[in-house]
This record gives sequence, C-alpha cells and structure tokens, in this order.
Amino acid sequence: MKTSSKARYSLRLVIDIAQNESNGPVPLSEVSRRQGISLKYLEQLVMALTKAKLLKSVRGQQGGYLLARSAEQITAGDIMRSSEGSFNPVACLAGDADDCPNQGSCSSSTFWAGMRRAIDDYADSVTIATLAHEPDLMLERSC
Repeated sequence: MKTSSKARYSLRLVIDIAQNESNGPVPLSEVSRRQGISLKYLEQLVMALTKAKLLKSVRGQQGGYLLARSAEQITAGDIMRSSEGSFNPVACLAGDADDCPNQGSCSSSTFWAGMRRAIDDYADSVTIATLAHEPDLMLERSC
C-alpha cells in the first residue's frame, strides 16, 4: 500500500514549517529550497492545508506560513487526511457500494476495517512536534 506524494510532501512541508517558524512566517520559496520540492507544487499543497486550518497564511513582504495550532496539537494523520482524504486500504471502505460488488457479504471486510483503524491510530499518535524534533522519526529525503 502506497501513500501519495501529495500526503508525503504535505507532511514534509508542515514539518519544515514547524522547524523554522520560530523566526516568523516561513516563505514557501525557502521550504522549496530546503526540501527540493517545486514551488508550484507547494503552492497547491498549502491550499488544502490552510482550508483544513492546519496552516495559516501571513501576507506581505515578511509573509509566509505558520502552523495554525501548536505542533503538539497537529498529527501526521491530520496532515495526511487533509491532503488525500481518509485512509481506505480498499475502495469499499469508502462506503460506495458501486466500488465493491461484494459489499455486505465480504468475509474480509472486518480485516480491512481493522487495518484502516490501525493506520489511523498510528498516524494520529504521531505529532508534528515529534517529527520535527526527533530525527530518527523523520521521513527520508527520498520520500
């Protein structure tokens, strides 16, 4: 099971802001340079993150982005869901009967629902503060 580049890069973006916002709003151009992610792509990512009230925008010459809440109050799960929606290892968990002709009679649905809960629980247990300050948990540059 893969996580989208949108979710991975959103997480890197928010971690970078958490690590650098003590000096004020963080310009996306600086995040782009540090993370090796194109400015245009970052501009797309911040739209979902600001809409989800995870980031806030500061306009002007000294503008950029700040966390909308403390890094201890934002989880990896918050970031990932804002960028790609719910974690559904199979389409039928999204609740659309058209996606699964066996919905209602599937003997493995409990397994898939449990997997989704395990992913949600883990992603929601890891805060941005933890990721920003514990290098062992940081994502690899190749992510």
